Amino acid sequence: MEAAPQRVALPTRETPPPGTPISVRLRARLRRFAPPLTFALLVLGIWQLYCTVSSIPESSLPAPTEIFSALITERALLAENAWVTIQEIAIGYLAAIILGVGLAVLICSSKMIERAVYPWLVVSQMVPIVAIAPIIVIWTGFDLRPKIIVIALVSFFPIAVNTIDGLKATDPEMTNLLKTFGAKRWARFKTAQFPAALPFIFSGLRIGAALSVIGAVFAEWVGSSEGLGYLILTFNNQTSTTEMFAAVIVLAFIGLALFALVGLLQRLTIPWYEDARFDDADGHEGGS
Repeated sequence: MEAAPQRVALPTRETPPPGTPISVRLRARLRRFAPPLTFALLVLGIWQLYCTVSSIPESSLPAPTEIFSALITERALLAENAWVTIQEIAIGYLAAIILGVGLAVLICSSKMIERAVYPWLVVSQMVPIVAIAPIIVIWTGFDLRPKIIVIALVSFFPIAVNTIDGLKATDPEMTNLLKTFGAKRWARFKTAQFPAALPFIFSGLRIGAALSVIGAVFAEWVGSSEGLGYLILTFNNQTSTTEMFAAVIVLAFIGLALFALVGLLQRLTIPWYEDARFDDADGHEGGS
């Protein structure tokens, strides 16, 4: 009589055994974030020590503890103006994505269009946005529109260029294979070109996310009565350096949050690319 087969308990997602890829990723992330966090704490410690020992005036360089105190004291004012800036960044950044990706697809659709449009895409970045921002305000007024336009103009270029590079990086063998099977241009784009371009697109989105915050500050400096950029100008005119630093920190956190959101979207959209990056990083560190 044959013995009954034994049931083997498979590991579950809730209780992963040691040495699984999940623990490897966790260790990789800890190795990734520990050095910058340690460096930041070291810089803050040296900054605080210098302000304490040198007795430098607060109007010139406030200590980190004073800036943290201003973040608490002025939290209502900072939150109110931060919400205005966040709305501007969200709409302007979305417009930059639509403009950048749409223009890249248009340029890659035809060699003639690429030769006609791509040089002007590069030339558009030779004109400083700070110089034309006042003109945009004159044309559109002092409402939300000039801020959205400035943010979009500042942010769209890296998105467009990276998307163009990604669309051109498609494996030609895959394209030829799809042509052999009779796939039309849209089918080839959807099946091969766009998926291959996604890592490039997300690289452009991360750069655009950082630039969108800078664009929002430029726009609010030119013509605005609210927002963190306007608040920074107001604090600067009042020589309220500590509060100005607090507003800058809030702006930095908005940029970091948007950057992290793009990274999260990338991990959800192309997890295979993230897994390959972690595998490469772990392999390099293990071999060193």
